[in-house]
Amino acid sequence: MMGPAHSLSGAAAWLGVGAATTAAGYPMPWPVLLVGALICAGAALAPDLDHKSATISGAFGPISRGLCEIVDKLSYAAYKSTRKQGDPRRSGGHRTLTHTWVWAVLIGAGTSFAAITGGRWTVLGILFVHMVLAIEGLLWRAARGHSSDILVWLLAATSAWILAGILDQPGNGSDWLFPDPGQEYLWLGLPIVLGALVHDIGDSLTVSGCPILWPIPIGRKRWYPIGPPKLMRFRAGSWIELKVLMPVFMLAGGVGCAAALNFI
Repeated sequence: MMGPAHSLSGAAAWLGVGAATTAAGYPMPWPVLLVGALICAGAALAPDLDHKSATISGAFGPISRGLCEIVDKLSYAAYKSTRKQGDPRRSGGHRTLTHTWVWAVLIGAGTSFAAITGGRWTVLGILFVHMVLAIEGLLWRAARGHSSDILVWLLAATSAWILAGILDQPGNGSDWLFPDPGQEYLWLGLPIVLGALVHDIGDSLTVSGCPILWPIPIGRKRWYPIGPPKLMRFRAGSWIELKVLMPVFMLAGGVGCAAALNFI
């Protein structure tokens, strides 16, 4: 899938989690619902760090482009060193390491660890990065072009500062799920894991599939491209994604948000 669909699906997924926790009698504070949806929308772009033409590649100028080059090479090396006889030969690392459950869990756990050990500036950095990605994904038309980069970064920095201040207020969710002292913002890794997994599930619906289950071998392959029957798959950027799935994600997100806030 393309960046906008990934971001919409990520936001909808977190809003769905919010609806589920409300139904279970443990409603999210509204700042957690909002911030989590934005982080999940941004994190749903992150697996494409292995692709130099992806939305995330241009999000931070030469820094993100250079990082994409590095991640692509690391992913390709992981593929080459772990492939089985049935895995095809390939020349790049796109849709390999960063498109697995292992990557999702590791990046989420690393974020949570950084959040509780790095202090406020680390939390602000995590929020800033994901606010930039969320803006790039959700507002892709407005965020296009190099001339808008600085405006996107300023908006993301301002949003991160304001949202962190709101979350820090008692009862607003900095200690959501983890109330013990020193565990504030430990939950930040959860929308990041969810965003990465939603990205992988979205890519599994496309023609190429997605090796979500690596390193678990399936038959003669370790990088087995999980997906539905080929007749049910579509090409990234096709009309099915733009005209069907994106409206469905927006509707699902709206319903999830309303349910999470007890409006329905």
